[in-house]
Amino acid sequence: MKSLTKAVATLAIVASTFGLAACGGNSSASKPVEGSWEDVVAAANEEGAVMLYSSQKPANLEALKTAFQAKYPRIKLDFVRGTDADINPRVETEKKTGKGTADVHMLTDAAWITNAAKSGAYSTELVGPDLKAPEYQPDKSVLNNRFFLSSAAVFALGWNTGAVPNGLKSPQDIVNPAYRGKIGIVNPSGIASYVDLYRYYARTYGEDYWKQLAALKPRIYPSALGVAQALTSGEIVVTPSVQPLVTEVAAGAPVNWALPPSPWGTPWYSQVTSVAPHPNAAQVLANFMVTREGQAALNGGYAAALADIPGAVARAQDIAAPDTSDLTPEKIEKYSQEWSQLFQS
Repeated sequence: MKSLTKAVATLAIVASTFGLAACGGNSSASKPVEGSWEDVVAAANEEGAVMLYSSQKPANLEALKTAFQAKYPRIKLDFVRGTDADINPRVETEKKTGKGTADVHMLTDAAWITNAAKSGAYSTELVGPDLKAPEYQPDKSVLNNRFFLSSAAVFALGWNTGAVPNGLKSPQDIVNPAYRGKIGIVNPSGIASYVDLYRYYARTYGEDYWKQLAALKPRIYPSALGVAQALTSGEIVVTPSVQPLVTEVAAGAPVNWALPPSPWGTPWYSQVTSVAPHPNAAQVLANFMVTREGQAALNGGYAAALADIPGAVARAQDIAAPDTSDLTPEKIEKYSQEWSQLFQS
């Protein structure tokens, strides 16, 4: 997605073993090995651990952990989950101090990705063989040999089947007084991808769309994950923007989803950090994430970077990247203030 270079909630962090984040400083870190891929894997096995920072939902990260450790039982994978607004500053601080905890960093903030890919300040060059495989389309999927496309979020309509038995077909179906106080939306404040989502809906479904929705007093959540949980519990009955509820439907939850006529999405790119305490295990994880096993684990309900991945709802390379010129920190802050006045005043 080289178009990315042209285009590009509170700290609710979930970690499979969060205490590891406190002891990830790289004062005793190993060094990247030079040699064959087999040498990298051998060094990764000696390191024995790898840490992923990601804004993906925990269920998918747990699936990735299970699949990765099945293939590499000597490397323990742990993850820290949070929004880009939470995690990106942590990565910046780790780089500044030289005390790394994250080995691999996965995010959707297009402006951050573009700037970091150009500068190379936060990442290490990628060496995994599967990142160069033709089916992965590296010419579209890798930026400056620093960031690699790992997934894409595609947002859908969601509803509680008990309350809305006939489902939804368009975000405009939600502008209905019957749903007053039972609509779920995400808070976009400070989060570039969510600001882009709001602007996209206004362009696509009417400039007054959000004003109409605000009049119905929607419930506000820090992330799409919170919206999905509220929908499943019955706290809300409809939402115009949630990640496809593939896992929830499969588990028998009283929910369903559908892509609107013009869905919005945003790509996830990942990097091996320059201060990774486990640099070889980081390369092994990065490579695994674009194998068929890794993509199947990571992309239930998302768009995958490989074709024909079970559970994926689209191809990540087909998801347009946002225009980063419209997502500067100043513009994000301005929109966040406008949103707050509309929805929280």
